[in-house]
Amino acid sequence: MSKIAEFRSLEAQLAEQLKQLDAMKNDDGLKREIEFESKLRTLMGEYSVSLPAIIALLDPTARRSATKPVEAKLVRKARAVKRYKNPHTGELIETKGGNHKLLKEWKTEHGAAEVESWLQ
Repeated sequence: MSKIAEFRSLEAQLAEQLKQLDAMKNDDGLKREIEFESKLRTLMGEYSVSLPAIIALLDPTARRSATKPVEAKLVRKARAVKRYKNPHTGELIETKGGNHKLLKEWKTEHGAAEVESWLQ
C-alpha cells in the first residue's frame, strides 16, 4: 500500500472514531456512569475504603482468586508402541520404552544400531 493510501485510510478511521467519541459524549448513560464513578471515588476517599472492600461488602461470595489465571497442567504425550522383529529368530517385541529385557539383550548381542533397524 502506498503512503498516501495508508494516510487516507488512517484519516478515515480517525474521522469515524471521532464521530463515535462525539456520540458517546452526548450519551446520557455514559454521563450517569461518569457521575456515579466520581461520586463513588469521593465516598471511597471520605471513608477510606478500597475497591476490594466495597466488592466484598456488596458481594461476599465473590472470589478474587477467580480472576487469577489458572496454570494448565502439562500432560505428557503417550508413548507410541514400537515393534521390533528379530530377523534371525522371527521374535516380535512390542514396547513403549527402551527398558524391555529382551530388547536390551538384543542390543548387547547385535548392537543398538542394528536392532533399531529392526523397528517396524
